[in-house]
Amino acid sequence: MSQDPQPNAVALNTLKGGVGKTTISLNTARELAERDHDVLLVDLDPNGHLTVGLDFREVYIDDEHADLGEIIIDRDAEPDDAIVSTEFGFDLFPSTADLEDVQDRLGSVNHGTVRMRQFLVEPLLGDTYDYIIIDTPGSTGHLTDNALVATESILVPLRPGPESLGGFERTVERLIKPLREFISLDLLAIVPTDLQRRIDQQTLDRELIESLVTREHLAAKVPNFAYISPADLEKIDSGEWDGSLPKPGIRHSESLSRAIGDHKPLRDYAPEDSILSSFEELASIIEHGEVRR
Repeated sequence: MSQDPQPNAVALNTLKGGVGKTTISLNTARELAERDHDVLLVDLDPNGHLTVGLDFREVYIDDEHADLGEIIIDRDAEPDDAIVSTEFGFDLFPSTADLEDVQDRLGSVNHGTVRMRQFLVEPLLGDTYDYIIIDTPGSTGHLTDNALVATESILVPLRPGPESLGGFERTVERLIKPLREFISLDLLAIVPTDLQRRIDQQTLDRELIESLVTREHLAAKVPNFAYISPADLEKIDSGEWDGSLPKPGIRHSESLSRAIGDHKPLRDYAPEDSILSSFEELASIIEHGEVRR
């Protein structure tokens, strides 16, 4: 990997809803912009939560606004016809109400899985934008495949729960492995999010962190803000830990919910919030293409 930040595109996906994809996409894009990068945030979810959350509801429902299908299928519009500027230092490629129709149409056109790469990401990455972040649907389909082929890089958010690791394994088996037969799809990071319980007891939070850090091939993908070494977990369990208990992961926060309710990223709603350091590290991971210990 290069030691210097390089232009990069990354998609966020987990085959499970309610894991914080949109929150992570938004706030990571904001932190990249804070570092003086040119950033495009792409809302590829037909529900448009990101677009509406940034107060672009009129764009989401406007039939006159250029949509993804016109750009990558019909080829009678250009990305600039759809992209809108935000007040937060990054641009937004918004979702539109007919995005599900675009997904259906992608299944019947030639080279349907490479069109986003060819007509959206490649023309913009490196020339217009340093970084492109794509918030994908939480399901398989032509939109998700297009995002992963276009970026060849994926961030996987995981929320504590009985099926958290199962959701990750489904993402690997149903998305990552099949595409790796054709492209070099990089699992950039696994992001534990919405953690709020103790890790010195067998809580769901502890189970998630332990299941990741005790598997060597997964541990290297866990950001520092969520990583606790197996040796330190043993010290915590045995009572040998001599400091305050670590609080791993992106923590459950009312500020995050209130920020999107106020149509803002966290930095612009609560600039002193400690959770910002997690998004700062995610921005660094995207800059350098890897988790660095």
